[in-house]
Amino acid sequence: MRPRNAAATREAILNSALEAFTRAGYDGVGVREIAESAGVTAMLVNRYFGSKEGLFAEVVEAAMAERTVLTDDPARLAADIAASLVRRTAPSAERLGPFLLMLRSAPNPRAAEILRAGIERHVEQHLADLVPGQDRLGPALALSVIAGFWVMRTLIGGTALEQADEAVVQAKLERVFAVLLAE
Repeated sequence: MRPRNAAATREAILNSALEAFTRAGYDGVGVREIAESAGVTAMLVNRYFGSKEGLFAEVVEAAMAERTVLTDDPARLAADIAASLVRRTAPSAERLGPFLLMLRSAPNPRAAEILRAGIERHVEQHLADLVPGQDRLGPALALSVIAGFWVMRTLIGGTALEQADEAVVQAKLERVFAVLLAE
């Protein structure tokens, strides 16, 4: 068992849950497995987070608050997203935890609701805030393109996406994002 330190224990549980939900999805992991990996009891996990759902909601908050593809410069937004997306989906790139968390947990309806709220609050709103006069449709469409490209390039391995020159892919993506995120 872990020594008593509430902040460290909470952090260990969150880290264990993030790894487990990212690897197996919401339905593929239980509180006992998360607790064991964190060196605590399932009862302690429930004391800190109330339930598996509460724990998942906090994991989503932490995962979606981190910027993995988006930037903060409105003048370079389309170019930066395109460059980051191509770089982060390259064959040698580290796999993006928030995407895997989303993909593997979305089949559960309640997990999908939690994911949607986190994505809208942290990612979609961030895009909307960067582009004055922007409604939520452009950012939502841009996020759909990001997710679709990520799935096709990293999981399915679309032949054209794998064989194309990355500079060409990046330039085309930049044009798509420029249209979607225009005022």
